[in-house]
Amino acid sequence: MSNKKMDQVITELENFLECWKQLHTFIGLARQKKFAAEDEAQFLEMKSVVVQEMELILATVANVEPTREDIMTLISGIPSIRFLSELNEGSLRAVESQWHKIFIGWQSMLGQLKVKQREDRSKGFFSNLFGRK
Repeated sequence: MSNKKMDQVITELENFLECWKQLHTFIGLARQKKFAAEDEAQFLEMKSVVVQEMELILATVANVEPTREDIMTLISGIPSIRFLSELNEGSLRAVESQWHKIFIGWQSMLGQLKVKQREDRSKGFFSNLFGRK
């Protein structure tokens, strides 16, 4: 993968993770039962952005953990904040646990990409320094 492509994937993944963090905020609103119609609209918009960003990333990076199915299972299983707010405590904890597992998986992938990016840039630096291309 070229340096430019790697930079783009890392940026897309960082954007995805920011949206993923927002999902956790909405789970918190559901737990507190403090949300409005505007929050529901933002929740649905955020879910659509998460799915789109996920597809952008998966189109570029192969063999990703967590899988598309892991993410789609979670996203499709929480249709609204109201739905989340009506879950019993055990079910809500299961949603949070699944969210966290996916979050850590994506953070790991981001770290791996950054290591690869650093290695590629280091190789490029030494090649340029010693006149190899």
